[in-house]
Amino acid sequence: MKPAPTFAGHRRTVRPGSVISFWLPYQPPLHWPSLLGFLAARAITGVETVAAGVYTRSFDLAQGQGIVQVSQARGSRLKVTVVGASARALPGLLARVRRVFDLDAELHKIQAQLSRDPLMAQLINLRPGLRVPRGWDAFEQAMRTVLGQQISVAGAITLAGRLVAGYGQRLPAHVQQWPGLTHVFPRAEAIVDVDLSGLGMPRSRALTLSTLARALLEDPQLLRPERNLEAWVQRLCRLRGIGPWSAHYLALRQMGAADALPLGDVALIKALRLLEGADAQLAQRAQAWSPWRAYAAQHLWASLS
Repeated sequence: MKPAPTFAGHRRTVRPGSVISFWLPYQPPLHWPSLLGFLAARAITGVETVAAGVYTRSFDLAQGQGIVQVSQARGSRLKVTVVGASARALPGLLARVRRVFDLDAELHKIQAQLSRDPLMAQLINLRPGLRVPRGWDAFEQAMRTVLGQQISVAGAITLAGRLVAGYGQRLPAHVQQWPGLTHVFPRAEAIVDVDLSGLGMPRSRALTLSTLARALLEDPQLLRPERNLEAWVQRLCRLRGIGPWSAHYLALRQMGAADALPLGDVALIKALRLLEGADAQLAQRAQAWSPWRAYAAQHLWASLS
């Protein structure tokens, strides 16, 4: 990763369409196939692609729109290629990539503690270095979470694609050079007063999307990280249409809460029972995984693939 003075040096040379590459280091191990598999299954048409070991997506920042591409490089690094970002936006953009790919996780500590549980030890041996991918930004992750309520991942991504096609801005011409990328994810103001039930979802879920959009416009720090996970969950559950599953999933994906666990998640329950039998109880077993239940959950979800 280039230091801050280098960014300043590029201030006059970074122009629309400029392509710049950086290398972000991380502490190994990192299970790249699982990261890519997770992102591929959730790639929104027009916004994201995963192909040939590379994740590519559009972004919409205060400084402008562009494209970021992430791939694995030698020497425990990720290569990040950016198109269309101003020099001022680069440090924040790279910090966002580190967060999305969970590059700063204390994997040795996490895996050592989780491995005290025989099931987790088994899953960690299968996927050493498994990370917990996080959302690109608060609004997008909130929309993804609501769209995913009580339906399959594929169904949720289909709805997200319709949301993008209907309300997302098209990418500017100088960055329309990657196949499959046409739009940026919609902004909150684009959907706050819109009836989204026409996209093919229950009206109650469409109302929840609008409620969250308005809440985030009124309080951009609504999904800010907090130390008290339960207080954060309770605060989110006061919003219409947000229950414990949605709040814990948002805590896991957006807040980065290492101990968040959506206990009612059907896929987690299925994964545990496939591994330990039909009588296995997620709430009971999860006690052994604290304070790293989010990583335990990611291993369980990954086991289904």
